[in-house]
Amino acid sequence: MTVKDAVVHRFQQLCAEKGIKTNELATRSGMTPSTVYSMMDSRRRDLSIITVKKLCDGLDISLGEFFSTPEFDALEQEIK
Repeated sequence: MTVKDAVVHRFQQLCAEKGIKTNELATRSGMTPSTVYSMMDSRRRDLSIITVKKLCDGLDISLGEFFSTPEFDALEQEIK
């Protein structure tokens, strides 16, 4: 799993837990739905940490809470 895949999966998981859709996450985060949908697109490789932070703000969680999961701990090093 890539870092990007893990981030997208985590946002999908959090939205499911809170019972919200991508459009509502965008609204809560002060972002356009197209920006959030673009981030979720599997063809897009890079993510902005600012975007991740805004989405975390919309979910009322910290970056620490967002990244504190076994999924992120299990990611392999990017530099080999």
